Amino acid sequence: MAHLKVGLFGIGLDAYWDQFEGLKEKLEGYLAVVHQKIAAVHNTNVVNLGLIDNPEKAFEAGRTFRAEDVDILFLYVSTYALSSTVLPVVQRAKVPVIILNLAPEAAIDYASFNKMSNRTKMTGEWLSFCSACPVPEISNVFNRTGIKFHQITGMLHDDKECWDEVTEWVEAARVASTMAYNRLGCMGHYYSGMLDIYTDLTQQYAAFGGHIELIEVDELADMRKKVTADEITERVKYFNEAFDVQDDCPVEELERAAKTSVALDKLVAKYKLGSMAYYYKGTGNFDNEDTISSIILGNSLLTARGIPVAGEYEIKNAQAMKIMDTFGVGGSFTEYYAMDFKEDVVLMGHDGPGHIAIAQGKTKVRPLHVFHGKVGSGLSVEMSVKNGPVTLLSVVEKVGGKLMLLVAEGESVAGPILEIGNTNSRYKFQIGARKFVNNWNAQGPAHHCAVGVGHISSKIEKLGHLLNMEVVKIC
Repeated sequence: MAHLKVGLFGIGLDAYWDQFEGLKEKLEGYLAVVHQKIAAVHNTNVVNLGLIDNPEKAFEAGRTFRAEDVDILFLYVSTYALSSTVLPVVQRAKVPVIILNLAPEAAIDYASFNKMSNRTKMTGEWLSFCSACPVPEISNVFNRTGIKFHQITGMLHDDKECWDEVTEWVEAARVASTMAYNRLGCMGHYYSGMLDIYTDLTQQYAAFGGHIELIEVDELADMRKKVTADEITERVKYFNEAFDVQDDCPVEELERAAKTSVALDKLVAKYKLGSMAYYYKGTGNFDNEDTISSIILGNSLLTARGIPVAGEYEIKNAQAMKIMDTFGVGGSFTEYYAMDFKEDVVLMGHDGPGHIAIAQGKTKVRPLHVFHGKVGSGLSVEMSVKNGPVTLLSVVEKVGGKLMLLVAEGESVAGPILEIGNTNSRYKFQIGARKFVNNWNAQGPAHHCAVGVGHISSKIEKLGHLLNMEVVKIC
């Protein structure tokens, strides 16, 4: 499990401290506020090195941040400081940097300020407000030394826009860190003929990091043989709690699915998986086919507890689902089903596992006599994503193999769905169904994507900056 570490430092000029009494202490107080606010975002671990006010401290801070393995740096600009006290920190830390240009108040109290009788104290007071002063210098030096940076300009207090943006950067850094340590299981093989699904695994490492474990279906089938009767009984009981199991579901199918679900949990634990992609065509091996045709309920439970599972060996979409789930919005396996031009909506869903944690109501379990286009029969899940704002995400492999993130925001709306034992929802987009489909397809994604609840495109754009990946937003 990845643990995010945020690096934080303030800057100042050591020549000021003897000249302006109380200035250093005031700025350190402001830095403590920044620390507190960042740490409050999901109890984030903040490595705070205090005010860096000369080049010697800058080099030491850079070494410390590297040793602490921080994922992102927040540079709090509290007053004027020389760029030579900033550059060594960031150069040696070698992680993305966010410049916090934050004024302590909305404005200087000019009347009170100008009534001060001591001009030295006046200058000290002004210096506590001049955070904007060195930002052009820092930006110039970062640009000329090839350091990518991002700015947040605002106020230390009472500035929701500013601190919402800080929160989004922290959340995006958490996702990037999770992906960097995520273990993705790939079980089986590609679905023959789906050329859009195929991907270069080394490019997945290049973009996200992590580890990819290639797993044989035989191993899951073997684990399944060792599942006990008591474990099956307990899992069937849990199925009835977690799902709305329909009356026409045969007991033997529930037990078959329970057996596979228990084995899946053991497989995930063995390889410490954080996500998975799978598909298996089968050639008559009973154990393997019996396992894969009873996998949907177990995979749905895994997806709901933060281990998203993508069918059809869609590795790119397993990555998209993991990103969405780490942002805390779900990430259900999805593709186009049909278009409704009367209501101007796109029907989208998929057979196989669904993200039951973001379902509208309780997810139904239905028996299917055939899995369309696939071997076998068994139980499947039927759900719609919660009505309200949604975000769609696709990891797209471009010409030349480089990856990008494709995102769109829309609404999951109420209305009739296809009651065929699959996940399916109705989505409405501000630009209209026709334009959405054309614009989305024009970017060349695979036919799968991940859908999560809420509008989080701004967070995904920040993740793209941290991963140095292109992000294209459709709407």
